[in-house]
Amino acid sequence: MDSLNPGQCTRMIHLLSITFRDLLNPEFYINNGGLWVMLFIVFAETGLMVGFFLPGDSLLFVAGIYSQKLIDKLIPGGTGSDFFNLILLWILVSVCGILGNMVGYWFGKKSGDYLFQRKDTFFFKKKHLFDAKTFYDKHGGQAIVFARFLPIIRTFAPIVAGIVRMEKKKFMYYNIIGCVAWVFLMLFAGHYLYLFFMHKFDFDLKKHLEVIVIGIVLITTLPVLYKMFFGKKPSSHPEDL
Repeated sequence: MDSLNPGQCTRMIHLLSITFRDLLNPEFYINNGGLWVMLFIVFAETGLMVGFFLPGDSLLFVAGIYSQKLIDKLIPGGTGSDFFNLILLWILVSVCGILGNMVGYWFGKKSGDYLFQRKDTFFFKKKHLFDAKTFYDKHGGQAIVFARFLPIIRTFAPIVAGIVRMEKKKFMYYNIIGCVAWVFLMLFAGHYLYLFFMHKFDFDLKKHLEVIVIGIVLITTLPVLYKMFFGKKPSSHPEDL
């Protein structure tokens, strides 16, 4: 086998140096993958069922801060307007999120009760599926909207909707509303809060992203953690479903 050239060696060393902490850091994806990796993560979080550990809310918040850099990958120099950069990013991310949910719904509809009987793996935890079902049973179709703002739950909510045979038109209605609202809130909050703190207080949020990300993660996961430790435990028996 031919030896690796210096460029290949550098890339190999870079891949080997990636840590789990990097995988949880939204800035890592923006700096190393850019727009296309970010879009794939939004799709994978609900479409591939293995994205529950990936940054979702924090990734979009940080993407709002780096909107110019991300759009540069698609249109060199951007659109010439911060606002239109955000609008374009909003559309692209929303489409990927909607498509991801559609894949999750289709998979749930096809797989039926099989997932509730499947054994746990590193990427698949049955407990998350039961949590999503409990959440869905409580909120009905609106769960698809609410779930967008809850890590882990949003990964499995469209699958559960497919399993319980939620009407497709109704699912798409809540899917579009939830995704568009979620992406809008996170992107625009990131972008305009960054500008606000820079202009009013000369405070650069880019230098404090770790603290911001931790704050977003805590805010969005507190409901899930509360449910996990204080909520009623869902039944683990398929016959109870």
